[in-house]
Amino acid sequence: MTALKVVYFSRDYTTHDRRFLSALAESKHQVYFLRLEQRGHSLEERPLPGNIQTIAWAGGQKPYEVLQFPRLLRGLKKVLAEIQPDLIQAGPIQSCALLAAATGFHPLVSVSWGSDLLVDADRTPWMRRATRYALEHSEVMVGDCEAVRQKAVQIGMPPERIITFPWGIDLEHFQPPAGAVKDAETFTVLSTRSWEPIYGVEVLAKAFILAAQRLFDSGEAENARRLRLVMLGNGSQAGSLRGIFEEGSVIEQVSFPGQVSHEALPGYFQEADLYVSASQSDGSSISLLEAMACETPVLVSDIPGNREWVEAGETGRLFPAGNPQALAEGILRAMEEPGRLEEMKRKGRWVVEARADWKVNFGKLLEAYEMAVERTRSVSSG
Repeated sequence: MTALKVVYFSRDYTTHDRRFLSALAESKHQVYFLRLEQRGHSLEERPLPGNIQTIAWAGGQKPYEVLQFPRLLRGLKKVLAEIQPDLIQAGPIQSCALLAAATGFHPLVSVSWGSDLLVDADRTPWMRRATRYALEHSEVMVGDCEAVRQKAVQIGMPPERIITFPWGIDLEHFQPPAGAVKDAETFTVLSTRSWEPIYGVEVLAKAFILAAQRLFDSGEAENARRLRLVMLGNGSQAGSLRGIFEEGSVIEQVSFPGQVSHEALPGYFQEADLYVSASQSDGSSISLLEAMACETPVLVSDIPGNREWVEAGETGRLFPAGNPQALAEGILRAMEEPGRLEEMKRKGRWVVEARADWKVNFGKLLEAYEMAVERTRSVSSG
């Protein structure tokens, strides 16, 4: 495939964006980064790779609102006229991919970010129409799991125009601990998800309280005091979360390190006894893969995206989404069966080594580019 001039159009600048852009920076393609919005907090602390060119345009300065669509569409058309790219990669579907599709530019590779199809596509009639329009005008759609692929097909995207691959992780950065780093005096539960409703963090808070209370009620006060929860990140539910912990009298057992750097993140996984995610929707969850890569035992919600990675009792455990009682039971069970966790976490590492190596999986994106270019050529020549 010849070198392409690519516009990479994404909603913001996240760890996922940096992963894509870093890999593209090492390819033969000339890449321009176009950002739809600028939210109030930094999502990725590391700078863009040096040879990725940032585009200054009408967007990218403040949070995105649908009412801005006409102005941004005019701005995007101007950008495309100036750069004259060979291809656009755009996602999420109902924002960046929709804007790209509305320009009439081809070839377009739309990228699903998971929840845009699994959740947002069914929120309103407008969102359903926007989703269908963006996919209809995309040469190729890229998704990170089978659940996303099935949803795209249901909406109307031909399956032969979908490329599915987990975005994967850096297996050299996320590794099992070299030695014993866990504190034997505590049992630490780790959450790395944003404090937003879709990630079920309030379910986790209530489950942690239930687990501590059951230990106290059963006369295991010492074990109850061993139980710790580390809540990384931040989000719109910060106030309500702290209130739940305070009302449940466990606030002293919960730590809030905030948004930690990418460099520091493996250490948190390595020091934890259990990784928990109560997410209501996920594709191939990167934080789940990071935990498995670090051989941290995992307990996650029983949703399609997670089931693609967690075989219950083999590579981790599942609990019914939205059920704090079941999650509390899962935490207590993990405390009682440390030997069983040892076997599961080793199998978890094997799974991500086999299927979630980003250096290997990235090649699928380049396949999507080639497919999109060839499809556009075929349509033009036909």
